[in-house]
Amino acid sequence: MLNKQIITIITVSFLWIAGAQIAFAKKPAGGGGGNHMQRGIELAQQKHFDAAVAEFSKAIEANPNDARGYANRGTAYRQGARTAIAAGDQEGASTRYQSALADFSKYVELAPKDASAYLERAATEIELKQYDAAVTDLNKALELKPDDINANKFRGFAELGLSQWDKAVADFTAVIQKKPDDLQNYDRRALAYRGLKNYDAAIADYNFLLSKNPNDVEALTKRGYTYSLALQYEKAIPDYEAALKINPQDNDTFQRLQYAQSMLAKRNASPPAAASPSPTPTPEKPSLISLINPLYVGIGIVALVIIAVIVRFLTRGKAEETSNIIR
Repeated sequence: MLNKQIITIITVSFLWIAGAQIAFAKKPAGGGGGNHMQRGIELAQQKHFDAAVAEFSKAIEANPNDARGYANRGTAYRQGARTAIAAGDQEGASTRYQSALADFSKYVELAPKDASAYLERAATEIELKQYDAAVTDLNKALELKPDDINANKFRGFAELGLSQWDKAVADFTAVIQKKPDDLQNYDRRALAYRGLKNYDAAIADYNFLLSKNPNDVEALTKRGYTYSLALQYEKAIPDYEAALKINPQDNDTFQRLQYAQSMLAKRNASPPAAASPSPTPTPEKPSLISLINPLYVGIGIVALVIIAVIVRFLTRGKAEETSNIIR
């Protein structure tokens, strides 16, 4: 369950961040493909990503050494991939992601000292679940630009994907220190704390989120789940119930509520009464006949027979006494 949640949370959260910060590298209008670059930016902002790709390709043809063309086309490819995923087109999404990765690699090649090049490639690698490669690129981005909180944040996502909980805690904490109003970092850090089984710290982050918005259904559900992991079912149940009041159709939360209730009932159940001991039966006085052992009887008979034989042997051939009476 935890692994499934991690993948879902990373994907949804990353799309939210990346969607909020799309910034195409603008190029002034003029010769050398400038018009195509500007037109591509306009089309991308209108969410016509395939058409934007075509315009950025023309700009690249006009100036193949301009890193901004690859950066913009890579961004358009990535946005097109997300649109394809939303439409259920996994094959189209995969093709666009690979094209985006190739463009950002070209961006790195042409601008190796630009931290944004590594950041953009890492962002694509995270969406492709290539977490090790993303961490490598984000380390380079932070080497070039140590104060880039987005690089810290994205590296935290990659570390969550790698189950590197302690490193993820450190990165999200660094972002929180620089940007305490970005509430999403508390949620991600809570997940990392939960991976470390530091349930108290995770609950503290959820408490902070709920202090900002008591009706945050996700925070209520996640805090309830964390309480359950800590075996504090009596605290998990109210969180689940509060979440279900806001969203009664959440079947997952309903099932978790039932589980917490059953575990609490099991814990509070009275232990079964000890069975009363059975009375020890009084032994019956043995009868005389029961005391006679057949073996002893047999031995006695054999002894009598032997005695009889011996007596007979001793008396055999002895002259019988006769009386003086003449008959």
